[in-house]
Amino acid sequence: MDEPDILNYFPNHIKIELSKYIDNFNYNLLEEIRIRVNRPIILKFNSEIKKIFYIIQTEDILKIMEFITENSVYSYQKQICEGFITLKGGHRVGISGNVVVENNKVININYIYSLNFRISKEVIGVADKLIDSIYENGKIYNTLIVSPPGTGKTTILRDLIRKLSEYKTIGVVDERGEIAAMYKNIPQNSLGTQVDILNNVPKCIGMKMLIRSMAPEIICADEIGTNEDIEAIKYAVTSGVKGIFTAHGENIQTIKKNPILSELFKNNLIDRIVILNNISGKRNIVVQQIDDVLN
Repeated sequence: MDEPDILNYFPNHIKIELSKYIDNFNYNLLEEIRIRVNRPIILKFNSEIKKIFYIIQTEDILKIMEFITENSVYSYQKQICEGFITLKGGHRVGISGNVVVENNKVININYIYSLNFRISKEVIGVADKLIDSIYENGKIYNTLIVSPPGTGKTTILRDLIRKLSEYKTIGVVDERGEIAAMYKNIPQNSLGTQVDILNNVPKCIGMKMLIRSMAPEIICADEIGTNEDIEAIKYAVTSGVKGIFTAHGENIQTIKKNPILSELFKNNLIDRIVILNNISGKRNIVVQQIDDVLN
């Protein structure tokens, strides 16, 4: 049986160590591979952490960077300055090290210290139980999906887009490349048939661009959180476009206390709020109408 493709981004001596823990049988549980200079390799399988006692050297980091940039670091410079590189299959490699800044703009990350391989997981059907709360009798409700990091809000948003694109034209602003995971202009994740994607653009700019140029019925964006995002959502909703968005938060109370996100409620920009959390390793989904939240 072939080994998982993700192992091909590592030098052979590290691949051998990883293959002792990663195979095609447990690969679907793998979430992260963390590589740090002078530290052991850390694997995250759902909520379980495994430590591989091979100590990473600077030379290992350099070799891995060669593999993930296809021996052309310069051609990936823009992604490196964003702090991550998208791989074939939609996997993403987060990068940390010495950040070089000029005129308040990141122009490079050098002396790379750590890499975080985040394994892309398309979970087809994960939003099936949620769809009826957002799309009802032909009507789309403006929706905010809220969860702490790592709880699956992007996975659910992606599946919602795929499902809703059967009925509606959708514009996706993929600022950080996590929804569609574009690799050489080809989406690595399935978003459906009636979807237009703007990649690597600030959400506040991308939403307005899509509305003006592609006339979507629904606009979608991941991890909103700035005043500019709220203004763009206001522009979308008042233009007659429905919206589905995600944001970081523990619960409804934290969102209501957030000085930026609370503006969504004050301006009646959201009809439904979806709260995601993990209880004993199992995803829990709670949907509430906004009137119930405000009362």
